[in-house]
Amino acid sequence: MNWGNGIAKDVIWTNEISNIEQKQKVAHVIADKVKNGDIIGIGSGSTATLALKEIGKKVKEEKLSILAIPTSFEMMILCTNLGITTTTLINKKPDWVFDGADEVDSMNNLIKGRGGALFKEKLVLSSSLENYILVDDSKLVSTLGEKFPVPVEVFPYAINIVETRLETLGVLDIALRMGKGKDGPVITESGNFIIDVKFKKIESEFEKEIKSIPGVIESGLFIGPNYNLTIIKG
Repeated sequence: MNWGNGIAKDVIWTNEISNIEQKQKVAHVIADKVKNGDIIGIGSGSTATLALKEIGKKVKEEKLSILAIPTSFEMMILCTNLGITTTTLINKKPDWVFDGADEVDSMNNLIKGRGGALFKEKLVLSSSLENYILVDDSKLVSTLGEKFPVPVEVFPYAINIVETRLETLGVLDIALRMGKGKDGPVITESGNFIIDVKFKKIESEFEKEIKSIPGVIESGLFIGPNYNLTIIKG
């Protein structure tokens, strides 16, 4: 028996979606890849939301059976509303994954994490050999860090030691991300804080160096070929 309550059914993307025509275009591209029996990792953000809605339409129209591994509570609820069964990495390995990005450079390196789900996103992306990153023109940069700081997910009690260690990497600014709909800091999907770090220059080894700091759960840097990324541009 399904719940008859309405709160979960009202969970929708509440922010204005920029470049929506380009994002809708890549949403259609990713929905076309869905086939019966797929286990799909579901990223977070506005582009991923549009893509998931298109997938939901296809699943309903073609009566497909798929499983989704969502990276955020919002996407988990949206999957339920769309009639898509969810699972976890404990139970299933994704056949393929789609997600958005905040920045993409010419080498397909990424910055992700403005939505606060970077740790779960990196877990799911790292579990798959086929990953699609959906972007519009505004996400393309010549150098990482050009538009946005690097999000670093931190165990709450470790913010001071993490700040101290990050400063040795040459930073212009470090800020604890504060909530807009709540008092105090943003809490990630995994219950941690986010520190946004603007570096003088992002070096190729920074992803590993940041992750090695005690108290760092994950960074929003995706550098190198290990993530098996295919960039789909709107």
